[in-house]
Amino acid sequence: MGLFSFFFKNNTQKIKAFLEQNAVILDVRTKQEWNEGHIANAMHIPLSDLKNHVEEIKKLNKPVIVHCKSGARSARATKLLKFYKIEAVNGGGLADLKLLIA
Repeated sequence: MGLFSFFFKNNTQKIKAFLEQNAVILDVRTKQEWNEGHIANAMHIPLSDLKNHVEEIKKLNKPVIVHCKSGARSARATKLLKFYKIEAVNGGGLADLKLLIA
């Protein structure tokens, strides 16, 4: 089990609770990665541009499940959102999150 898989498993209950609260799924991968496939109805904001969209995310007034390809960028994005008082959880990598929400 990889490091990010370990942390993802520890977030599973929180992710499920967020899903019950109609959470926003935020994909912080690059545009190219997004175009290669993504979760339906997910919001796409690359990590490099996330800081410019904090107010937009706050206005949604919903918890946020953040994911990327492996979990590293989503960990950074989750930390940033929490700094701005947005309720967020690291959803890990795309493949893991798809399995959880299926």
